[in-house]
This record gives sequence, C-alpha cells and structure tokens, in this order.
Amino acid sequence: MENVLENIKGKEGFIIDMDGVIYHGNKLLPGVTDFLAWLEESGKKYLFLTNSSERTPKELHEKMKRLGINVGEEHFYTSALATASFLSNQKPNGSAYIIGDAGLIHALYSVGYSVNNVNPDYVVVGDTHSYNFEKVELAVNLVIRGAKLIGTNPDISGPVEVGITPSTKALIAPIEIAAGKKAYFVGKPNPLMMRSALKRLGVKREDAIVIGDRMDTDVRCGLESEIDTLLVLSGITDRNGIDQFPYRPRYILNGIIDLVS
Repeated sequence: MENVLENIKGKEGFIIDMDGVIYHGNKLLPGVTDFLAWLEESGKKYLFLTNSSERTPKELHEKMKRLGINVGEEHFYTSALATASFLSNQKPNGSAYIIGDAGLIHALYSVGYSVNNVNPDYVVVGDTHSYNFEKVELAVNLVIRGAKLIGTNPDISGPVEVGITPSTKALIAPIEIAAGKKAYFVGKPNPLMMRSALKRLGVKREDAIVIGDRMDTDVRCGLESEIDTLLVLSGITDRNGIDQFPYRPRYILNGIIDLVS
C-alpha cells in the first residue's frame, strides 16, 4: 500500500473528476481539504475535469468556495470548454444552435462562435434543464438541412440529490433518431478531452494521473490516453462493479482520504 501511495503522490500532474471524487451534490467528501492543501504545498499541477457542461469555471469556483475550498478558475476544465476547443479547431468562428446552459454558451462565445437558429454549422447539445419539444423539433430540422450534431458528453444520466437526472446522451437521442444522424461526443471517454487537459497542465502523460469514480468514463479515458488511472470507490463504481468491465484501473482506493490519512 505504501508503494502505491508513493507512486501516486510522485506524479507531477493530477487530472481529477469532481462529482463522486471531490463532492456528492453539495457535500464535500472526506479528506478533500487535506488533499488539495497537499497539492498546493507540494507544487503539483492539477486540473478538475468534469463531463458536466452546465457550469462555467467561475460557477464551479463559486460552488467549491461554498463548500469551503478556494480553487482558482484556471483549475477547472469542462466538457463545454473541450467542445468549444474542438469546434474552434474544426471550423474557426463558426455558428451553432445551442441546447444547453451558461457553461456551454459562454464556452462557445469565448472561441468566437455565434448563435444561429437558421442555418448553423453545428447543433450542439449539453446538459440542461431548459429542454423542450420546440428546441428538439428545431434541432432535428437543422440537422436534416446539414448542421452537424455535437454532444458535449456521452453520459446518459448524472447524480442529483433526488436520484438521477438525464444527461446529454439521453437529451440528444430524440434528435439522432428523428434526424437519422449520429452525434459526435467530445467529453470523456473521448481521449480528446484528456489530451486537452494534459496540454493545459503542461505535463507529459507518463507524469500524470487521472483520478475518477467511473470505470466507463474516467478510467477508460485515462487508459485510451495512456495515462495512469486511480479509481476511487466514493462515487459511481463500487468494488463489484470493476469486474463488469474488460479493463482495470492501475490503482484502486476507497476515496481521496486514503491519499492523506
């Protein structure tokens, strides 16, 4: 166990999932405050990587502050930012019809994209609570007329206080079915997002580690990007769930608290 902890702590860059690793809803998980203090004191580079596209880095910073942790906005990277970066590379200064919240809208604006509900280059769907039939109907017809369909992340659902909420893949499914076109998803487990995170951190993949609570997104994304993975059992995947997958994480711990206790 000591060797495992030494290997993990010896890494230069930490790519950390948020929900299920750092917090559950509005509750901070044990050991997180000490772990973040250790990252800062040790001069480690770290980035919080989330498939959720609803919040801007500023909003994530404010949420963490409410939980008692002060982390600069530069330490947050969302699937909305990854999607904006991808589209900016594909078609600079393009236009999009957006079904999504502030995090996605701000990210696309920041790379020079304009909102267009007549003849956009892309229809982009992210996590949102402002979802209705009229938006879906318009999106379907824009895709049929040639707009490319993009999803910020391929999550079907996400955890909320009352249980689960439909996520991007569930929201985009009616558009895919009605338009007869498949969406391209940018967020985890797409290795694109992990490579963008490495560039932001400025570390080589062998000097980084991915910390997450899901086998299907966090661990898979790390493996496909050839980065060491640490699965914590404080979120979605439990110990029995690991065997349901044809691959394994490099390291398994009960939670972030194991790194500091």
